[in-house]
Order: sequence, then structure tokens, then C-alpha cells
Amino acid sequence: MFRFAEPDYLYLLICIPLLATIYILAVRSRRKRLARFGNPVTVGTLMPEASPRRTTGKTVIFLLAVTVLVIAMARPQLGSKLKEVEREGVEIMLAVDVSNSMLAADFAPNRLERTKFAVEKVLEGIDEDKVGVIVFAGDAYVQLPITSDYTTARNFVSQISPDMVSKQGTALGKAISLAASSFSTGSENSRVIILITDGENHEDDPIAAARHAADLGVKIYTIGIGTPEGAPIEFGGDFIRDENGEIVVSRLDEKTLQEIAVITGGAYIRAGNQSIGLEEVINAINDTEKAKLSAMVFEEYDERFQYLLAVVLALLVLELAIMQRKNKLLAKYDIFAPKHK
Repeated sequence: MFRFAEPDYLYLLICIPLLATIYILAVRSRRKRLARFGNPVTVGTLMPEASPRRTTGKTVIFLLAVTVLVIAMARPQLGSKLKEVEREGVEIMLAVDVSNSMLAADFAPNRLERTKFAVEKVLEGIDEDKVGVIVFAGDAYVQLPITSDYTTARNFVSQISPDMVSKQGTALGKAISLAASSFSTGSENSRVIILITDGENHEDDPIAAARHAADLGVKIYTIGIGTPEGAPIEFGGDFIRDENGEIVVSRLDEKTLQEIAVITGGAYIRAGNQSIGLEEVINAINDTEKAKLSAMVFEEYDERFQYLLAVVLALLVLELAIMQRKNKLLAKYDIFAPKHK
């Protein structure tokens, strides 16, 4: 596995195009000043030893050396030894509703964006549990299998959108069934599903799916995001309308979500304006019986920055060895001279 031990140093790479821009502006300024003395070709004959190509070459080599130096400062490393470790934790499948109704704006900017923000924030605070992500609308798909890589999980969550599921609707039953079958072996006593939805089920029987999940020892915590009063759904710059031309209003269906939670021994929380309730759910999950979860992690990393420093040194030596002016003794070895056929 490749990684940077100090990735913040990579921000210094922004300086490279800035330095290149400064050099280009300096060259243009020099040409303008020389043009004041007469025709550039004539002026050039008065300075036979001047070599703009050498100056440009030295600058390119210097900028390349700085680039490699910055990468070396970030300390590139390669994982050299895998180790299986055991942790006390819970396996959590996040089932996120991505149907069009989640675009309702009774939570700013809309239900789905608030959900994504809350999930990413919670993922930053856990360190022993494993997580997976399922997205669902009229169908359900595993977006991320169970993993202990929270960085990857946050990246996947940030990309969630209604476009991920082509079939519209809200199939709570399919989401629950898929999540219940996606846990790893050995986690029988610590399986949790967090179902985040507005609860408007139109496709299947979520209660039957919840009973099956309960038989498998899965607890389901449901989070209802939305308001009983509801809100219109904006999609493509306009509000979604029914067959009669009336604006569709999406309302929170708490009854179904409460029943799912009760059947599986979990809990139901209604999202609020300040918090959608994920932190409360995680606190409740911490009281769940935890199991030993195994994971393969890199125990040792080999440093690779020293090789890059050698490249930097070689580039700087080359840059110093190139003279800015032409040398008569070395003229026949001038690599910057124009080619003649």
C-alpha cells in the first residue's frame, strides 16, 4: 500500500506554477527592455555568448528539482508487512435513501445533503467499528462493502446522489434485506443497520424484511428525515408534479420506521434542524454487545523519500553545471544549440 506520511506538504506544489509564471513574466520584461536598444536580431549579435535556451533549461531543471523535493517532504511510503488485527467493534451498514423525495427542502439545503453531511461527520468520530454503505430508491445497491477504511467510506458518502439508482421509488424492504445479508462472518452478535429515509415506502413490505433481519440478530436504527407537514421536491429546476399537475409534497412516514425499529430491538429517531440524530444512534450502538472484528492492516511502512532526495541532488548538480553563457571550449557539446539538417 502506498501512502504519504506528511501529505500536507503536497500543498506546496501550488508554488511550482507560480514560479513558472514569474519566470515567464521576467523573460518578457527582459525582451521588452532589450527591444529599446534596437532590432532584437541586431542586439543579439552584440551578445554572442548570451544563451536564452540555457537559461530556460536551467529554470526547468530547477523547477523539476523543487517539485521532486516537495514530494520527498511528504514522505512517500510503501506498506511492507500485512498483519491481521482484532478489534472490539460493531459492523454498521448505512442504508441511505436516494430517492427523489430526499431532495425535498424541509431540511436545508435538502434532506439528502443534510444526510451526507451528518454521515461524513460521524465517520470522522469512529475508530473501532466497521462500516458499509447501501443506497436505495426503487432498488437497492451496495455502494461500499463492510470496511474499516473510514477515509474511503467518507469519499463514497460524499458522492451519493439520486443518479445512483435508476429506478425511482422507495423500497425499504429491499434495502433492509440487502443490508442484512451484507455483514461479514463472525459478527453475528454485533450487526447494526442504520436506515436513513423519509419513510415513504412504495415498493415492498419493509415489516417482513425487518422480521427476517431480527431473526438474523440484526438491530435496525431508523432515522426519519423530513417533517410530517412535508415539502415539495425540486428536481431539474422545477417541482415534481403528479398526473393532475399538482405539486408533489413529500411527507415523513414515522409509523413504518418506528415499527421497523421496535421489531429489531433498535430505536427510531426523528431528525431535527440541529442534528439528524446520527450521533445519538452511534451512542446507542456503543452499548451494543461488541464482537471481535478482524482486519488486515499494514504494520510497517518503508520510507521512499531518500530516493527522491538523490534525484533532487542530481538535478541541482546538473542545473549548476549548465552555464548561462556559451563557452567556446564546450561549444561543440552544446545540447541547447538548434539542430541543423
